[in-house]
Amino acid sequence: MGLIAIINYGSGNLKSVYNALKNIKGKNTVVVTSSAKEIKKCSHIILPGVGSFESCIKGLKKSSLLKIIEEKVIELRTPFLGICVGMQMLANKGYENGEFKGLGWIKGSVKKILPKDKNLKIPHMGWNDLIFEKNTPFTENLKKKIKKYGNLKNLDAYFVHSYNFFLDDNLDMILSTEYGQKITAMVMKNNILGTQFHPEKSHDFGLIFLETFIESVDY
Repeated sequence: MGLIAIINYGSGNLKSVYNALKNIKGKNTVVVTSSAKEIKKCSHIILPGVGSFESCIKGLKKSSLLKIIEEKVIELRTPFLGICVGMQMLANKGYENGEFKGLGWIKGSVKKILPKDKNLKIPHMGWNDLIFEKNTPFTENLKKKIKKYGNLKNLDAYFVHSYNFFLDDNLDMILSTEYGQKITAMVMKNNILGTQFHPEKSHDFGLIFLETFIESVDY
């Protein structure tokens, strides 16, 4: 039994992430919180993000929660999942509305998608197939759960974004998709995970993904 903390720092699909997690069977407690005391007790941390890199990173840094989050994630290796801009903030820098310093947990930078095909609209919005770039204990568990449920015809997820996470080390890329260029769909380093797609909006696959995140011990 664990305590899953969805960080409330003024940005993100808090309600939809909360509702998705509540649909997952188990004895876990889910809280939307801006309390350092609750975060200190949690077994998992989820950081949603909606809007611009600038607004999200500024909001997170102003929230006074960054110290406890870094203590939990970096020092204590608490499982962490950043969603959409929550993933982008893991980068060293983001270039939306200027140049802004990110958390620097996963090396790379976030820059605008510039597809060569002018027919591709920006923002990239909708369903896209996912491509496995690297096998890890997490992806093996994910594949086992997908096979177990047996109700997924296609491995696809829901995206809404205009910026792409360009990684310094491609070994940190776990899932990708294609939209006029290779798009980083999921990153992972040790206990730190991030998805550009929205698992809370990705129907059955999204719930399986979140369940895998909650249950996995080895990453």
